[in-house]
Order: sequence, then structure tokens, then C-alpha cells
Amino acid sequence: MPAPLEFFLNIRPATSADIAALISLERACAGAAPWTEQQYQRILHPHQDDPQRLAIMIDVLPPARSEVNHRATPEIGGFLVARHLAPEWELENIVVAQTQRRSGLGTRLLEALLLKARETNSEAVFLEVRESNLAARSLYERAGFELTGDRKSYYANPQEDAVLYRLRLT
Repeated sequence: MPAPLEFFLNIRPATSADIAALISLERACAGAAPWTEQQYQRILHPHQDDPQRLAIMIDVLPPARSEVNHRATPEIGGFLVARHLAPEWELENIVVAQTQRRSGLGTRLLEALLLKARETNSEAVFLEVRESNLAARSLYERAGFELTGDRKSYYANPQEDAVLYRLRLT
């Protein structure tokens, strides 16, 4: 049995050229926050009074020396959007492609956010997540986030409670 292929990951800032891919990936993930093209445009091209945002993509590239065509275009494995509300960051959206789930991409994206939060001398990162999203909740708990509360009927379509998490950095 051949050894599994290893892949190279590239975490990079999202650009306007990525908006169609962001929307497509988000729509394919039932629990993702549904944002419009205009919302992504504003995130990537903020107005002067908008909060600082982090919008990053993770590309998955096959290794050049594999049976996989080394000229293959990278697959977008996921993305993350967060906003800085000094002295904290709020994780607004994190999405991993269905084909890349349970491969560590969510952890890598979250690590990139935590690095940015530490670089900005932030005190904490917070988020809310659907109560039923056990995979995401497990990711956050493994990263050290603590459950801080809930919001009843926070989500619609379907209606569901939100679970609140916070990770203290200081």
C-alpha cells in the first residue's frame, strides 16, 4: 500500500480575487455564516472607520514530487475572518472545505488568528458557534477556549442556540 501523500499548506491574506471562492466554500458548509459579496468586499477593502479585520485563506498544494501533477492549481482548503475590537479579537467565520475536514486546516487557521492576536497585544479571542456544531466546538476546546455562556435562539434557518467561547491570552 503506498504511503499517503503529504500536502503543502499556504496561509495567505484573502484578496478580492478570492471572493467567489469564499462564497462558494461558505455556501457548501451548512453551519457557515452566509455573507454577501458586498460584505466580503467591505472586509477586504474596509472604510476608514471600520474595525481592523483579518481575512486569510489556506491553500492546499500537492507535493511537486508526487504522482499528482505538480502543475495542479492549489485547492482552497478553507478561510477565516476575524475582527479586532481592541483589546480583543472576534472570530466571525471559519470554514474548512468538506474534502479537507479533519486534516488540521481548521487548527492552522485558528493558530494564525491567535498569532495575530498576540502580535496586537490583545487580551482575548471570543466567538459564538452553533450549539450542534460539535466539530467546531471540539476544535475550540482543544485550542484552550473556555465556554462562557450561550445565546438563546441566536441562529436562524434552523433556529438554534449559540454557545459562547473565550480564550484569554494574558
